[in-house]
Amino acid sequence: MGIHKFFTSLNDLERIIRCPGRFKFEEHNVAAHSWKVSQYAMFFGTIEEMNGSIIDWKSLYEKTINHDFAEVFIGDIKTPVKHASPELKQMISHVEEKMMEKFIFNEIPEEFQEVFFDRMKEGKDATIEGRLLEFADKLDLFYEAFAELKRGNSDKEFVSMYQEALKKLLVIPLPSSVNYFKNTILADVITEKTPVDITALTKEVLTEAKPSK
Repeated sequence: MGIHKFFTSLNDLERIIRCPGRFKFEEHNVAAHSWKVSQYAMFFGTIEEMNGSIIDWKSLYEKTINHDFAEVFIGDIKTPVKHASPELKQMISHVEEKMMEKFIFNEIPEEFQEVFFDRMKEGKDATIEGRLLEFADKLDLFYEAFAELKRGNSDKEFVSMYQEALKKLLVIPLPSSVNYFKNTILADVITEKTPVDITALTKEVLTEAKPSK
């Protein structure tokens, strides 16, 4: 069917809801998530570039907009489940990779297959673009949890999601981005009036993150 099949599959990403099975004030789908991740990566890529890094913008945008396309095959699997064990994470990645491979072979015109294999591969790697993808992906998780806590959703899943995302953001090897997030963005976050004590949740993580003397 040619590229038509790929284009129609993009609609499916709009119907895949993130963090399924929990009460949420705001629903988020995978397509919107990918767009937001691209926006976050664009901003923090700019931060890194202003601090002397060289950014391959084409690679960065390709990584961000495509990073969750494989969820069209398996849906959204919650982060705690994915990371329950290294073995499970590896198995899920393997399934995604094989299903993506099959899709490209069966649905993408042959003259474009090599390009698609490159663009649809795992984007989180040791390059600065891969690290920015990781940072932006975790930042969206942080903001999805923050939105629920701000609305008064005290479900322990969102408390855990907020704190776990924050912990991971603080240790991603992008010093300029991490410093800006920690010193500028978090300063704004904790000034917001929320039914759930965001300040306490945030400071708890920041205290744990401080190196012991």
